[in-house]
Amino acid sequence: MAVFSIDQFAEWLEEAVERIPPHFCRGLTGGFNLQEEARREGDFWILGEYIEDEHLGRFIVFYYGSFVELLQDEPEEVWKEEIIDTVLHELQHHLELMAGRDDLGRREMEELAQALKDSGKS
Repeated sequence: MAVFSIDQFAEWLEEAVERIPPHFCRGLTGGFNLQEEARREGDFWILGEYIEDEHLGRFIVFYYGSFVELLQDEPEEVWKEEIIDTVLHELQHHLELMAGRDDLGRREMEELAQALKDSGKS
């Protein structure tokens, strides 16, 4: 399979975001953003990130390069599914934090701690 261009990726991302009912995006002051680079934390590629910043507001960033690293040999359908999953995942962070919760964030930290423990890095 070929790596899809950032322009094609942006089109698919826009299609996924446009399907979100507007009331779910309330308070997402910086909207949805696309970065060309990859982002990695340790052994993990970061596909998307919900950011809440005192000065910049709340926004979601997607890292095209990380998708390339993880999905470079996958067909179009897999890319589209992963984009949708990542949009929904990051939107869940936003909605939970707007509601004063962070269940997803806690669950992610637990999974990371377990992965590090299993790999002998903790």
